[in-house]
Amino acid sequence: MKVVEKDPKGSSSSGSKNTGHKAKNAAQTVDQLSTEPHKTPKGVRQEIIKKFPVRCNLEDYETTYNTFSWEDAKREISYFAGGKVNAAYNAVDRHLVNGRKNKVALYSVDPKGDLTKFTFLEIYEAANRLGNALKSIGIKKGDRVFVFLPRVAELYIATIAIAKIGAIAGPLFSAFGPDALRDRLQDSEAKVVITNPALKDKIDGIKKELPDLEHIIVVDATEKDLKNGELCYNSLVANQSTELKCEPMDPEDPLYLLYTSGTTGKPKGVVHVHNDILGQHMTTKWVLDLKDDDIYWCTADPGWVTGTVYGIFGPWSNGASCVSYEGRFDAASWYQVIDKLKVTVWYTAPTALRMLMKAGDEAVYEHSLASLRHILSVGEPLNPEVVRWGMKVYGLPIHDNWWQTETGMQLIANLPCNPIKPGSMGKPLPGVYGAIVDDDGEELEAGELGRLVVRPGWPAMLRTVWRNEPKFHEYFKIPGWYFSGDNAWKDEDGYFWFVGRADDVINTSGHRVGPFEVESALVEHYAVAEAGVIGKPDHERGEIIKAFIVMSNDVKVTDELIDEIKEHCKKTLAAHAYPREIEVKETLPKTRSGKIMRRLLKAWELGLPTGDMSSLDDD
Repeated sequence: MKVVEKDPKGSSSSGSKNTGHKAKNAAQTVDQLSTEPHKTPKGVRQEIIKKFPVRCNLEDYETTYNTFSWEDAKREISYFAGGKVNAAYNAVDRHLVNGRKNKVALYSVDPKGDLTKFTFLEIYEAANRLGNALKSIGIKKGDRVFVFLPRVAELYIATIAIAKIGAIAGPLFSAFGPDALRDRLQDSEAKVVITNPALKDKIDGIKKELPDLEHIIVVDATEKDLKNGELCYNSLVANQSTELKCEPMDPEDPLYLLYTSGTTGKPKGVVHVHNDILGQHMTTKWVLDLKDDDIYWCTADPGWVTGTVYGIFGPWSNGASCVSYEGRFDAASWYQVIDKLKVTVWYTAPTALRMLMKAGDEAVYEHSLASLRHILSVGEPLNPEVVRWGMKVYGLPIHDNWWQTETGMQLIANLPCNPIKPGSMGKPLPGVYGAIVDDDGEELEAGELGRLVVRPGWPAMLRTVWRNEPKFHEYFKIPGWYFSGDNAWKDEDGYFWFVGRADDVINTSGHRVGPFEVESALVEHYAVAEAGVIGKPDHERGEIIKAFIVMSNDVKVTDELIDEIKEHCKKTLAAHAYPREIEVKETLPKTRSGKIMRRLLKAWELGLPTGDMSSLDDD
């Protein structure tokens, strides 16, 4: 794929291929990681990556953390009279009066590599047309409007338009199948779905089961392509006004509805509000460190929370130029996007980085990538080996961070201004108080394994679970805390370390072992590209550790190699923490957001019911 810019007349021009990558000196790691998963023994220092000095938006973590208040941060956000607010106004409209109206808001790259640019003014006008069109068919404040599109410009425009009129946006991942669609559209009582002809076929088969669905709006269709009752997007917006005032919203009015990926049960509709924009704006500024001249690429699909929060609202509220790429994952294509558009800040997933790592160093060196200054990862814990690899091939550390669909914004992060401890989630952000507690909510000392919790009060916290108030209250079952469902520990320096989901922790011979740390050790071996680890019942030990691995390219599997991998884990972790069983797989089951489904691996291994599989990536 070659990225080719399209002009309004449909002609194109291409940039020349840039080769000769110059890898920067990445020898900045010091000391050795502790071999004990939950404790930092006295006298043993952890591996730390100290970065080159850089002028960050957040320069002094300790001072800011101790003095920051969300009330003071409100000056960063535009409010209407009476304390009203609209996230879409902050993301787009205000840039028409602050000097950014002609700045590129979106670089949209299609699967063929064709590039189309949209300024903030063009996004504003397109969103206004669609907002007026939605109002013309009866959509009002509080109605649910779902967007079922690939990463095309209309997805981003629609999300803004829906928010502007006070309706509730529901982004849907384009790879969802009919069952996943039906669950979400039924539960939300969606009135409108915006889609395209290819994806509409999935809706056609379930339409009779969606009594609340009044309209299907089809992008890139002609009138003759439509069935009775369907609406053509282009025709609908063609004669609409380009002016539309934002609906002033109460900060607690719903903004968007996103369903969790369902790795532990039936997907639940997490409700977020317009007040989220405060947290989205500030965390984008601090963690992503976006500056006015940055070109920013979040690879996540807006059908998942990262793509909505840090692919649309957060970066646009900061006036950033964003990249969307409609094509499928391919190392060369991704690197070409970075080089062609001069991407400076790149936010992606550990799975993607591991796949890039698997593609090999040479794939990196065939491209320049000189524009990159800041790389981040989210979605699941980032293996230390990937952080080290990033230093080697990109000359930059990769900054992991932690948050959830339910939290609505990043809560714990390896900030640009702080040293990185590979494998760590980082430190809580200003305005966020995180802790490790026991089952009674009592805070634990540094080095002790427990429940990862956060003190409620950050602005982007979920407000409810749609039509499921009991589920909402489960998040607060430990009094005074939001319960994440994750197990973790905190070291003496205040860095948090993920161990596993509460129901993922393996108890083997009386030792509690997190699957992530074993997976990290496995992928550090040259022969292992990906790994998923479960606890398997064992009469003698309670549980043994079993690993499912995907081999690196051109590696021949032998008994000797499997034994070598086991020994590597023993040496890397501890004698009790190595996988006694290893099974080689062609692929591992993942959610469409890229998380390895350990639940499914365990169900298959033990012959248990698989539960909800709507989020399984069947690609």
